[in-house]
Amino acid sequence: MAENEWLSKDFYKVLGVSKDASEQEITKAYRKLARKYHPDLNETKEAEEKFKDISEAYDVLSNKEQRQKYDAIRQFGMGGARFAGGSGQGGFDASGFADMFGGMFGGQGGNGQRIRFTTSGGGNPNLNDIFSMFGGAAGGPQSAGGYGYQQPYEEAPQPKRGEDRNSKVTLTLRQAIKGATVSLSVDGSKFKTHIPAGVKDGQKIRLAGKGHAGLNGGPHGDLYLAVTVKSDPKFEMRGRDIVMDLPITVAEAVEGGKVTAHDIDGNEVTFKVPAGSSSGTEVRIGGAGVQRGNTPGDLVGRVMIHVPAKPGLVLKHAAKEFGKACGDFAAELAAER
Repeated sequence: MAENEWLSKDFYKVLGVSKDASEQEITKAYRKLARKYHPDLNETKEAEEKFKDISEAYDVLSNKEQRQKYDAIRQFGMGGARFAGGSGQGGFDASGFADMFGGMFGGQGGNGQRIRFTTSGGGNPNLNDIFSMFGGAAGGPQSAGGYGYQQPYEEAPQPKRGEDRNSKVTLTLRQAIKGATVSLSVDGSKFKTHIPAGVKDGQKIRLAGKGHAGLNGGPHGDLYLAVTVKSDPKFEMRGRDIVMDLPITVAEAVEGGKVTAHDIDGNEVTFKVPAGSSSGTEVRIGGAGVQRGNTPGDLVGRVMIHVPAKPGLVLKHAAKEFGKACGDFAAELAAER
């Protein structure tokens, strides 16, 4: 954000902190709001705009030098004052503001004179005077002898947003379903971030402010994290549902009943299989799928009827009797083929 927009932005109000807030209080407030309005956690347009506002506020207030400039510009801009070099009627010595400006330009103008202030007639501040001070050149009349022509103001460099970065992360299917905290490294600096539950293979996650640093006080770019999800031999994710094969016997398929299995965490679960189920029939355990948002998915058991690979004589005889008992069922299946 350009410094000439600072007068219309109350960054302390955006973060919900006082003007005397410490760096720790500012960081704590930012993290709390970021968790609430981050686009990956809150997909509304209002949240996206809110996240931009709190990121801009944090970029300025978390930087000691930028915060000092912001406080100074806000104070003098809202007070209707402007800078002028030399001495003149109606001015007052800037020495009373040494604590605020001493560290930035030593309490003196660019020509070595004491900085003096005059109130503008219309009550509006001359922001070019203020910005030129921060840019390293004091405003006001200057010449070789202290009098003469008006030296033009030097416009302060405009802030520029940093470039985005791209990175990759590989997750197991369980991590993708449950969500995971992963460690990343940017320019040798390590940090941790949370991958939300239900992330898909090939999805990109935006990490705001983790890109390259901006120029002239501009905000950092973003980091885009490309996700790869490993396949699992038993489970798959379908939307917010977790799907697994449910092997059962012919007898269980015909009679129906309760069939126990194990979920992706290894916990025992029980499916209710209806009588007369065929392979491909899906049975569900509600709410046992991906736990994200207000509507969690289901755990889906896909019925797979299995028979012994080497049936004995007794079993073969029983199968014949079963076929006879089915009546025209075998003929109807043959007709469908």
